[in-house]
Amino acid sequence: MLDTTAKELAQGKNFAAITTLLPSGQPSTHVMWVDADDDHILINTETGRQKFRNIQNDPRTTVIVIDAANPYRYSEIRGRVVGTVTGAEAREHIDHLSEKYTGGPYANPIVTERVILQIEPERVRTQG
Repeated sequence: MLDTTAKELAQGKNFAAITTLLPSGQPSTHVMWVDADDDHILINTETGRQKFRNIQNDPRTTVIVIDAANPYRYSEIRGRVVGTVTGAEAREHIDHLSEKYTGGPYANPIVTERVILQIEPERVRTQG
C-alpha cells in the first residue's frame, strides 16, 4: 500500500522518473507523468515502448516522484509491476494525465496500444 505522501505526490502535478532494466541488465530511466490509486503507482505508456518490454522481462522497477514546488521533497517507490490495464481505460487515463499536466487532451500520436502499469510498492522512502 502507498503511504499518504507518495500517493499525494503521484496524484499531484509532479513528474516522476521510472527505472526499468534492459535485457542486458543495465538500468534505463525515463521522466514520466504519474498517477496513483490507493494501492499502486500508475504509469501510462505504450505496449511498443522499450520500458514496457523491459517490464515484461523483469517486473522490478523504481519510481521517484519529485514535488514540483520543492524538489527536496520526494518519494522513492521500489516495487514490481503487478498488473496492466489496456483498452479504453488506458486511453482515457492518458487523457486524464494530459489534462493534469498540460490542461488539454493527449495530442501525441498513439503508435501502439496504451497501457497502465500498476506498480505495487515493496519499499517507500519519502524525503522532505
